Order: sequence, then structure tokens, then C-alpha cells
Amino acid sequence: MSISSLGVGSGILTQDVLDQLREVDEAAQVTPIKLNIINENDKKDALEVLDANMTNLTDSINELKSKTLYDERKADVTGSAVEVTADANTDIQDFTLSVSQIATKEIEESGSFTAEDETIANAAGTLSLSVGGGAAYTINYDETTTLKDLKASINDMVGDEVEATIVQLDTGDFRLFLSTVETGTFGDSATDAVEELAITLTDDSGQLKDTRLTSDMSVVQTGKDAEFTFNGQSVTRSSNNVSDLITGLDITLKEVGTSEVSITQDRDNIMSRLNSFVEKYNSAMTELNSQTKSSTDSEVRGIFSGESIIKGMKSSLEGMIGSVGGGVGTLYDYGFDVDKDGKMTLDESVMNAKLDENPTNVEAFFSGGTFKNADGTTTEIDGAFTEMSVTVESYTKYNATLDQFKDSITNQISTLEDREASAVERLDSKYEILKKQYAAYDAMINKYNQSADMFTQLAADGNN
Repeated sequence: MSISSLGVGSGILTQDVLDQLREVDEAAQVTPIKLNIINENDKKDALEVLDANMTNLTDSINELKSKTLYDERKADVTGSAVEVTADANTDIQDFTLSVSQIATKEIEESGSFTAEDETIANAAGTLSLSVGGGAAYTINYDETTTLKDLKASINDMVGDEVEATIVQLDTGDFRLFLSTVETGTFGDSATDAVEELAITLTDDSGQLKDTRLTSDMSVVQTGKDAEFTFNGQSVTRSSNNVSDLITGLDITLKEVGTSEVSITQDRDNIMSRLNSFVEKYNSAMTELNSQTKSSTDSEVRGIFSGESIIKGMKSSLEGMIGSVGGGVGTLYDYGFDVDKDGKMTLDESVMNAKLDENPTNVEAFFSGGTFKNADGTTTEIDGAFTEMSVTVESYTKYNATLDQFKDSITNQISTLEDREASAVERLDSKYEILKKQYAAYDAMINKYNQSADMFTQLAADGNN
């Protein structure tokens, strides 16, 4: 009976045998490295998620440690007579505004033209346009100039002071309307028995076809100053936008009537930032709890359950909540609380009570400064959120703990990939040698088989 091997088909030294041997070697030498690489990449992905949460927490803390947060102001207005916006650090106050007259623009209209393309002059010449008795602007025209052309020339040349438009009032009735850009009374027209035009057009050359653009111009709306009272005191302004009455306040007069205005600290903004901090803290702690969870079940166990760096960061965050405050109080005094599962909450009623009681102390406690104690003494403190910032940024800032941990994971992945490549290379070399050896054995077996066949044939012939 013949013996076969690699390439012969006996099933002894076959390629399948080599493949099976290699699978055993790979399971022992390569697969553990691959699993380690997968695990380190999972760590890297998990760390990116955690790093993003910690960065968001850092940003919210930095917003709260800024003193400017407590300088923001809110304007509460009852009544529709005015709108008010307040700059930071504006004095906290209440006042009444009563509007008796809204500032208006001067609006004038020309005589009637049959079409906007109707020409206005018989020959070339110039018009002079002045506003409120100021310097005149020279506007050229000729026999081809239309009402539409004149409108465009006025807007191009005098657009900063006068707005020109054409309105069709009826079929064949087109009017040029001129309005001042600014509101308010011009010159002494308000006291004149016969009101003068704030905007005047004068034909310097006498070449206009008629007086529709000059003496026939009429007032549609008179320019008037705004008139109102501030806490009963009479005030006049040429504009409805009043920014020079009270430092830091921008007042817009909307209509005749009375409004009560209250300028207060913008607590909505403060509460929004505080609640954002709570949200970001809970998000970071939820991720940390998940990633550091201990369990014998690999499906439940956190990927960083054995990492002292990440577990240490979790402990630091938990510890800082009760420790910050510079010795004059804790976050719990201001409505913050943390339950047994590590979830933080904020009782806004407690915080508002603290702001009502002493807003300066609240600002000092959170952002740093001089804190006035109950016995009248004062304590200089860094601020709770400044202290938190130091703790959190020791992990999150550039080249700090998280960056270094991330680098160590990246380096470990690179090292494992090199080990994997070396292991594969060694196995490639080993099985290339085995393949050649199997081929040599195959040749020897084939030779023996041929000799055996020859003797078998000779024996058969002898028996015959």
C-alpha cells in the first residue's frame, strides 16, 4: 500500500494539516494580542466619550466662576409704551416712563405725475435739495430725466438724510414721497404759524416743466420730537431710541402710554448656568459610574474598572462637592444636593432665597472675593467654582492626566500592533519552512512508493 503526503493525497502530510497546526499557534500567540488591541481601542473610544463629558463640565464651571455672570441685568416692563434692555452692571432700580408723543419723521409728497417715466424738465439744469435748512445738495437733470430718475438721484446723493420713493395713489396718479431718515423736529418749524418744509427742493435753473416738485410739495407727516416723562420729569428727545437717559439702559419708545420698568439681576441667566452645571456634572458622573463599575460579569463590568486614574478622577469629583467653599459654607447651603446614586439636584427656591438675602455673598461664594460672615467679619475666598475648576482641570487641561492617559493607551496600541506583526511574521517564517520540509518528505515518500510499486509488480509477475 502506498503512502501519500503533501501534494500526493494520502491525507498524512497535507496542507490542511499545516493550516490546523497554524490555527493552534495563532490561537496561542496572535489571538491574545488581537484581543488586547481590541480592548485598548475600546478604552480609547470610551475615554473620548468621557473626555467630552469632562470638557463640557469644565466649560460650565468656568462660566460660573466668572464674576461677569452676576453682573448681568434683566429689564422687566409692564405696559407696552416702551421696550428696555439693560447692559451688565447697570444700577438695579425701578422707574416709570409715560410717553405722550412718539418721535416722527418728516414726510412730504409732490404733485401728481401721470407715470413714473414722465419727464420733469424742458432742458438741462439743477435742483437744490436741503434738509432742515442745512447745506444744499445739487442734483442735475435734463430733458430726458424722468420722475423715476430723479428718485434714484436723490437716494444716491442724499440717501443718508432723505429717503425718496414713488407711490401710485391711483390710475395715472404717481407721487414722489420724500422722508427724513432721522426723526424729530427740524429748525423752528414747530413754532411757526405757517409750517416750513423740513425738506425743500429748489429749481436753480428754471427748466422744470412746472412746480409739482417745488412749491407744490406738501407735508404728509410732520417731524416731531418724542415727549415723555421719567418718574414725572419731562424729557424731550429727537429719536424714539433713547440711550442717554440712564447709563446702561437702551430705551425704545413704542407708543403713547405708561410703562413701569424694573431693572434687576438676571437670575434667569444665573439659574440657567447653574442648572447647566448640574446637568453636565450628572452626565460626567453617569459615564464614570458606568465605566468604573465592578462586576464578575464581563458584560456589566466597566472598561475602566481596574484603572486607578479614572477611578481616582471619579473620587475627586465626588469629594469636591462637599469640600469647596473656602470654609464659609458648602454647596449644600445653596440648594445643591447629591443622592445615594451620585445624582446632583438644585433647589432653586433655596438659591433664590440666598440671592434675596445677600447677592454679594452668593457672588463671592461662587466666584471668589470678600465674604461677609454672620458675626460681621469678612473672609477672602477663591470661590467654590474656582476651586472646582482647579480640581477638574488637573485632569482635563492640555497635557494633564487625561491627555497622558490617552497617550499611554495610544502607545500601548502601537506596541501591541508591533507585537502582532512580529508574531505573524514568525509564524509565516515557521510555516514556510514546514511547507518546504513537508514537500521534501513528500518527495521521499513518493520515491519509496515508486520502489514499492516496482517490487509489487515483480512479485506479481513471478507468481504468474
